[in-house]
Amino acid sequence: MIIKNNTKKLLVTLSFLLILPFVQKQWFNLYSLNINDISFYSILYYLSGVICPSLVYINSLKNYTHYKFTREKIHSIKLIKGKRLLFLVAVNLVFLSYLIADYIYINFDLIINLFLDGINVPKPDIQELFFFIFLISILLIFKKSKFLLKKIILVNYILISLYLWHLQINNISVDDQFHIYRYFGLNDLNLINLFILVAIEISFYTWSFLSYKTNLSDWIVPKPKKGDFTPFLNIFIFYFFIIIYYSLLT
Repeated sequence: MIIKNNTKKLLVTLSFLLILPFVQKQWFNLYSLNINDISFYSILYYLSGVICPSLVYINSLKNYTHYKFTREKIHSIKLIKGKRLLFLVAVNLVFLSYLIADYIYINFDLIINLFLDGINVPKPDIQELFFFIFLISILLIFKKSKFLLKKIILVNYILISLYLWHLQINNISVDDQFHIYRYFGLNDLNLINLFILVAIEISFYTWSFLSYKTNLSDWIVPKPKKGDFTPFLNIFIFYFFIIIYYSLLT
């Protein structure tokens, strides 16, 4: 029953995302008639930029944060341990920490370039970057701080989405002085923002699997089963519809 209810909620959400761009375009057309004046439709159009990021925040926090895995009897053949486990833990932890650190920097970079003209904050050097990666890695190890960090990531996503919405409405061009401009070679900044979040979601899930309960303290991780890959599929399906939403909106 719970699975059916979740499926229905997901279908309703995805259907809403497919309809929303057409509604927003109508609001924009009405807003364009009196672009110099504040009207009901101009307020609606501005506020509508919050809807999709908010849905992403709610869905991710509810479905892609508190992962639970089944733990049956551990067989020696179906284990990840020793050097292989060390390699997986180190690579995933460093990669995830780097993505989070750089994603937060993108937020500050947008704030500085958009709202604090004349203030030049240099990009962190190698030593500072290593420090931030180390700090975030420590936070990811502990359960409470890991979930707090996930909330910060999602708030970061909402803020960046709102900045990009502001840029789009006011026809402000983005050049290579913005750090986000250098990602993926794409012109659509909404997709860049989304792809970074998806990369974090996948890496966060992998880290949740590796660090689940006593896995790291026992230094033994069971090999993933077919059911453990289901969240990957759910993440791809949900964010695929978010990509369609931004494509229709553009």
